[in-house]
Amino acid sequence: MTIPSPASLTSIYRYPVKGLSPEPLAEVALRVGQTLPADRAYAIENGPTGFDPANPVWKAKVHYLMLMRNERLAALRTHYDDATAMLTIRQDGAEAARGDLRTVEGRAAIEAFFAARFADELKGPPKVLDGKGYSFSDVPMKVLSVINLASVAALEEMTGHKVDPLRFRANLYVEGWPAWAELDMIGQTLAIGDARLKIVKRTVRCAATNVDPVTAARDMKIPETLQRQLGHADCGVYAEVIEGGRIARGDAVGFD
Repeated sequence: MTIPSPASLTSIYRYPVKGLSPEPLAEVALRVGQTLPADRAYAIENGPTGFDPANPVWKAKVHYLMLMRNERLAALRTHYDDATAMLTIRQDGAEAARGDLRTVEGRAAIEAFFAARFADELKGPPKVLDGKGYSFSDVPMKVLSVINLASVAALEEMTGHKVDPLRFRANLYVEGWPAWAELDMIGQTLAIGDARLKIVKRTVRCAATNVDPVTAARDMKIPETLQRQLGHADCGVYAEVIEGGRIARGDAVGFD
């Protein structure tokens, strides 16, 4: 393949609780074989799963509250504080719940919020799950998700509507590659800041991308559009950290 260049890292996001708000980062230190720190570190269990934090086994996202089925999550504004493990949930501009996810009492406060507000979508009592180093990712591998902003722009042309890149809930957003070039980069190694990431897999899109990340409206049909226009539902890629180091917003994105 022809390696596209130059390109740059326009934004970095983590998602401390699966399905809840993205949190922008100016910079972050990556470790070999790990996700972004605190990315999908927690999940809200939707019905008993038998998840054991001492022996975590990957389970599909249908076991948790998530945007593919629970679009109302996108209307919440949440923030996780690393130092205190405090999760704050705001709804309609006001604080609706707050809890220290390290404590029984704090988790109970968060669970009570979801039990009350999402009762009709629950398969059992909601439970805050702490992976203790495990990541509640959509895939079993510990990877970062990467979105090519030119591919998002191409989707806008396909649909005739503005597409918020945050619909894709990626960790890294890259500008400067041609549309869909990322899909042909499997096996390539990205050089970003001090880190190196090997692209290992395309990202197959689900109905979560149909949900507007601001309004929570299920107002698009992105997987169907991709399938119709391109013959697949892939947009973005997963990358594994193979050399650790610090990356920052604005860094050049090259290839090794």
